[in-house]
Amino acid sequence: MAIDYAAVFQALPGAVALLSPDLVFVDANLAFLRQAGRDREQVVGRYLFDAFPDNPGNPGASGARNLEASLRRVVRTREIDTMALQRYDVESTEQGGRWVERYWSPVNAPVFAPDGHIAVLIHRVEEVTELLRVTGRPDAERNLEAELYGRMRELHQVNERLREAHAREREVALTLQRAMLTAPVPVDRHRVAVRYRPAVGSLNVCGDWYDLVKLEDGDRIAVAVGDVVGHGLEAAGVMGQLRSALSATSRVARGPGQALEVLGLYARSLDGAQSTTVVTAFIDWDRHTVTYSSAGHPPPVLLRGTGGADLLDQATDPPLDAAPEPCPRPEATVAFAEGDMLLLYTDGLIERRHQDIDTGLDQLVRSLDGNRHRADPGALADAVLRDLLPAEGTSDDIALVVVCL
Repeated sequence: MAIDYAAVFQALPGAVALLSPDLVFVDANLAFLRQAGRDREQVVGRYLFDAFPDNPGNPGASGARNLEASLRRVVRTREIDTMALQRYDVESTEQGGRWVERYWSPVNAPVFAPDGHIAVLIHRVEEVTELLRVTGRPDAERNLEAELYGRMRELHQVNERLREAHAREREVALTLQRAMLTAPVPVDRHRVAVRYRPAVGSLNVCGDWYDLVKLEDGDRIAVAVGDVVGHGLEAAGVMGQLRSALSATSRVARGPGQALEVLGLYARSLDGAQSTTVVTAFIDWDRHTVTYSSAGHPPPVLLRGTGGADLLDQATDPPLDAAPEPCPRPEATVAFAEGDMLLLYTDGLIERRHQDIDTGLDQLVRSLDGNRHRADPGALADAVLRDLLPAEGTSDDIALVVVCL
């Protein structure tokens, strides 16, 4: 039996509205319109705060500001946001200029389109005015409710201070990352492009890194990307230690498999390094080969100048320190031709909530194939980011390296 979801939406007993990411009403169910005392023409198609402005006669009114902050947070983080109880007065439709004191309990959530971008925002709101109305009640009850409202304001202020502290930590972590992840100059005569995109949102600085190392013998370099589990300053610090360790190990290792084996031993003694993923590739221009090894990381992609893009997924092992006992890491070798491009990246480029990772890999391969005419690695990197990243950003860091072979 086919279900009429539009009818289901209108019949919901709770008040629900749908908003575009720029906060314009797309739809509202009957319960929402009844609760707000509005008809559809007064709501649908209008900017949220044109339809429901804050009370201009209340200098302490903050309902609109708090609601906008919550909705913008949902767009940035792509996560549900449950708000504290809000006082949000509503103008009477019968007596213009008269504002009615109202209290609301809102929840805001994203709805994703098949390609992973936010299609609409769900704004569910429950009115609790009758539970908190203070006029006409005994003094003891009024005092209790006034105290409750005061505690709510204090809690909101604490939350704001926590957000400010997280924002400061994020800026410190980003500064540390920028200092370590400087844009490389060409390695010998070889052209390389790197891109780093921090996560959107104050709580989501991650531990992604990239590195390029000139190897001692022959015309060879090592290129690596990695991703530390966790967020914030601690993850950025662990990232710096692992990046330095892999850089040193790559210079003396027989190949990428041994380099990751030694890095895994080091990760066992480093708090916060467990379950880190990393992939490294040794590029040899004398032999025209790429030898690679992956510790639980998404596969590099070899873009063929003659057509096609190959996922380098034949030497994949668990993340660092995931195995109960140390063991040799696998490695595989693939030949390349002049004009091919090698791309390494972290999972923020291809992983989206509510989307299978294979879908992200397919999108990456299609983007590379569609941009193969771009001979400059920087132009290719920028095109891939444009094709794969949603306009509102992602909740995970992205490190991207493109090497012209």
